[in-house]
Amino acid sequence: MKDTRVLIVDDNSSDANVLQKLLGRMDIPYDVLYDTRTLFADLATVPKPNVVFLDLEIPGTDGYQVLTAIRAIPDFDGVPVVAYTANSAEMGNCQRAGFHSFLGKPIRSADFATHLERILNDDPVWEVR
Repeated sequence: MKDTRVLIVDDNSSDANVLQKLLGRMDIPYDVLYDTRTLFADLATVPKPNVVFLDLEIPGTDGYQVLTAIRAIPDFDGVPVVAYTANSAEMGNCQRAGFHSFLGKPIRSADFATHLERILNDDPVWEVR
């Protein structure tokens, strides 16, 4: 997973911290976007990630609108976007909306490295916790 960079989009710092810790253990750099007021402008300024973990429940918008915005950024073309949510009932909607993968919160740390490797190899992961 050398040369991998991750973008986390989540307004909840506790949930984002879980991903940050898991990525830190793997020495994978990441960027985090928390501020929903500047989210769309901030998307255009972050370095191109290899994968995006996107919370679906974002105040003032939702993960589906953010997915549309991500897909409109040319630098993000082909970047897998993973729905990352506690709402497992959204899995079917996420598949229809075009998410690459779905990981239910809380993330299982024992499975995270394997899931990330699969996603980076363009092998979708659809898991509900």
